[in-house]
Amino acid sequence: MIAEIEKYIEIQNNIDEILKNSPFKMSYIIEKSGIKKPTFFKKLKEKRFTPEELLVISKTIEPKEWRNETKGEILESLKKAQEEIDNGETTDFYDFVAERRERLKTLKNAKG
Repeated sequence: MIAEIEKYIEIQNNIDEILKNSPFKMSYIIEKSGIKKPTFFKKLKEKRFTPEELLVISKTIEPKEWRNETKGEILESLKKAQEEIDNGETTDFYDFVAERRERLKTLKNAKG
């Protein structure tokens, strides 16, 4: 439980940098948070979002498919990846780059 509280404090203390590095525009994040713009910026400056507000903000900037996996899920994913490599089931680097560029383009279009 201590680790979770420390992580919460770290997020609260660094929320301005987290939002700055987010792929989403601030106006979108504010809209999704449901907090009035002046209040949002005051809370951001003072770093005093409630836990509930931080949860809404984090769900906005970290869509479900990006969320952290559990240790078991990560280990299972790594095991599957190793099996795919061993079986020669790999992706060409240039195809991978093209797919990532397309995904980035889609995300940029989604944020407005």
